[in-house]
Parts: sequence; structure tokens; C-alpha cells
Amino acid sequence: MSPHRISIHDTAARPPVPTTRQNGPRSERATTPPTTSGPTDPAHARHARRPMRVVVALSLFVGLAAAAVGVVGSAGGTEPVVDGVVLLGFSAGWALLLVLSVFFTDHPQRWAAVPAAALGLSGAALLLFTPSSATLDALGWVWPAALVGLLGWITIRIRRELPHRGGRWMLYPVIAVTALAAVGGGFHTVRQSVDQASAQSRPGQLIDVGDHGLFLSCTGSGEPTVILEPGLGGTSAAWGWIAPTVAAHTRVCAYDRAGRGRSEPSPEPQNGDRIATDLHILLERAGVTGPLVMVGHSLGGLYVLDYAARHPQQVAGLVLVDATPSTAFTSLPDYPAIFDMLTTMTGWLPGLARLGVTQLVNGVSDAELPAPARDQVRADSSTAGQARSERDELTIVPTMMARAGAVTDLGDLPLSVLTASVDTQTGWLAAQMGLAALSDNSVHQVVAGADHQSLLDNQSDAAMVSQAIAKVVDAARTGTPLG
Repeated sequence: MSPHRISIHDTAARPPVPTTRQNGPRSERATTPPTTSGPTDPAHARHARRPMRVVVALSLFVGLAAAAVGVVGSAGGTEPVVDGVVLLGFSAGWALLLVLSVFFTDHPQRWAAVPAAALGLSGAALLLFTPSSATLDALGWVWPAALVGLLGWITIRIRRELPHRGGRWMLYPVIAVTALAAVGGGFHTVRQSVDQASAQSRPGQLIDVGDHGLFLSCTGSGEPTVILEPGLGGTSAAWGWIAPTVAAHTRVCAYDRAGRGRSEPSPEPQNGDRIATDLHILLERAGVTGPLVMVGHSLGGLYVLDYAARHPQQVAGLVLVDATPSTAFTSLPDYPAIFDMLTTMTGWLPGLARLGVTQLVNGVSDAELPAPARDQVRADSSTAGQARSERDELTIVPTMMARAGAVTDLGDLPLSVLTASVDTQTGWLAAQMGLAALSDNSVHQVVAGADHQSLLDNQSDAAMVSQAIAKVVDAARTGTPLG
């Protein structure tokens, strides 16, 4: 053994070595306490076996895992539920950092109690109070700035209290991503406010239907009046090619269902009865009493069939544009899985929208609508309220299918069915033929080269839809069969 090394066993075995220090004529004997190469305190030794960076890594993993489990577990839930469980998951990560650092390291990170409490209380409040979309919109002016302030404070505490080799590098990316989310949230709030102000200058009016207002835009003149009903998540702007073309032939009205586009959300949950009643009151108060030609795209087909069954004296014709069949769950093998996927995705979309994600995605989309309508569709589809209404609408799809399925015979009512030919589900064509069979006076047209959405977005495909609408209008006017 080298004479310059002293082991802990050597020092424990030998008594203290006396040393003599000379100070002039006097000398005094002093003793030097034994030294060791490491700590002997059991608690300290226990701390040394758990480096700070391990605690940081474990806390981050638990926080992210808890948030991910919350997202999956709350799939299809309402916006407050999804956002609330995610915040509680992140709160658990910060709380674990506090506990582990206090009890198992020499560097207690007591400051972690602040983000743990802030996120935990916010998540609990969302779950407890389930705020409305309007309330969350208002909070959008507050939480991004508050979060940035919290992140700045956390960064300062990390630099002051967390050792350089204690895992700082793992926390900084989390802070950066969270800061980006806060910036996105602020951007979403500002952009939504600008879009809403811009929308006020566009044609149309907000009409009170009781406890909320619905947006309605009517152009052209003549009878019957064409009513345009969009599909899942669609708004009046989706008819950007079709409405102006039909307006040259007769009066045409497009509207936004409650909670989307420029319509106000309903204080009561939307269902088939409420949607049909809303539309009936809207048309009545706007002076649109009939006759009507109802046009429904996708899920909108279920609504127009239901409306025709409720108000047969008003409806003079129907146009179903690649409409969802009422038998979709049984006649389309892939539909149940697609429906489950949509239910899951729409539960996440409101939260992503509030972070500006949907605005970023929609901003680079390739919608083919004319510029004013395209801009309005992007603005409408980027809001958290829009995403929230889509999620709510999916919950009533089975009920709407049952109501539309009750319509089995339209007699000789003029009916035009247009079907996409590209990217269709197995069994789709047969189901569309079943829709055409509802009336003895029907025409079924498969539009070559068209997919489900291009029937509205693509100018050429949309022109085919406009022609079909004009033919049904003419048949309703003259009483002649469709041919």
C-alpha cells in the first residue's frame, strides 16, 4: 500500500497520533482528529447512492407517463376532463421531484412545490367546475402570461438550487416546450379574436332562437329556398363554391349549427331534437317558411332526412352529398373503428387548439375553396370551441342514425344522391344506392374522380353538386320527375 494513502480501516484501527508544535521555548502537545476518505454517517451514505440526476429523471418520467395515461384514459372526454387530467399528471411529476429530493438527496428542491401546486390546483379546478368554452376563451388572455412567468421563476430556482450535474439539462427542454405551448396559447387567443372581428363584416346575420343565436346567410331570390347543411364540424363557409352558384338560380341559405362558426353555443347539450328545433325556429324568424330543398353533406345528410320527416309539408326536395348512411355501423365494416378513432381524436383537439396547433396545421392546408370562404373555414376550424362542438356532435351520431333510419319511404319526393368515387369505404356504394331507393323519384350519380371532401372544396366537383341542386329545384317548381 502506498504510504500516501490511508484507508478507512487503517484510521479506525489506530489511535490518534500526537503531534508536537514548537512555539518558541514552549511546546504544547496537540492531537489531530482522524480523517477518512468518505462519509461514515449512514444517512449521508444513503443520499450518495441516489444522485440528483436520477431523481430528476425519475420525476420527469413519472410526470410524462402520468399525463400520457391521463390522455389515453380520458379519450373521448370533454375538454375540461382531458385538460384537467393532463395537468394533474404533470403536477405529479413536480411533486415527486420535491419528495424525492427532500428525502433522498443532499439538495432538496422545495421550490418544486410551487409548480406542483399550480398545475394540480388548475387541473382540479377544470375537473370540478367544467368551465364552458366561452370561459376557457376568456382565460386564454390570462394563462399564457401566467405560465411564462412561472417558467421564468422555475428557471431561476433551477440555476440557484440544482447542482450543475444534477440533471438541469433534462429540465430545460421541458421548460422550453412548455414555454412554446404558452406562446401558442397566446397566439391562438389573439388570432381567434382577430378572426371573430373580421367575420363580423361578412354577409349574414345572427338570429336569436331562444337561449342562443344562430348565424344565417341567405343570397339569391326565388323559390324553393335551398338550405345547406354541412357535415361533422362543417360551417356555412364550407359551401364557398356551391352557395354563389345556386344563388343565381334561387334563394339559398347556409347556417352554422350551435357552437361553431359564427353561431353561439347552446347552454343545453345538443341532440337531434334540439338541432331540428333550432333550424326550424331559425328559418321561421328569418322569414324562410318554405318550400325548401334540403341539402346535406356527409353527416348533414342525417339531419336533413330527420328534418324532412319532422316537417314534410315544408320540404319539397332533398340532395344528399356523399351522405352518411343511417346503417353505417352495420353496413360499413370499417365504420365502427373509424368512429372510435374520431371520438378519441376529437377529445384531444380542443386542448391542442388552445395551444395554437390547429391554427398552425390549418394554416398550411391546401383547401381549394375561393379565398374568402377558405379563410373563414380555416378560422372556424382552428378554434377550441369548434373542436369541442365536433366532439359533442359525435356523441349524438348513433341517435341521429336511428332517427334518419326511421325514414324508409319518401314517396315521390325529388331526391338526388351524389356519391364520391375515390377513397371510399367498403360497402359505401351499396349504402348510397340504399339512400337513393328511399324515393320513387330519385337520381343517383357517382362523381368520377371525386372524394368525400372534394365535392365541396374542388371547383369542378362542386359544380356537379350545384347542377344536381338546380335540377331538384326545377323538379320541385314544375312537379316534373327528375331525369
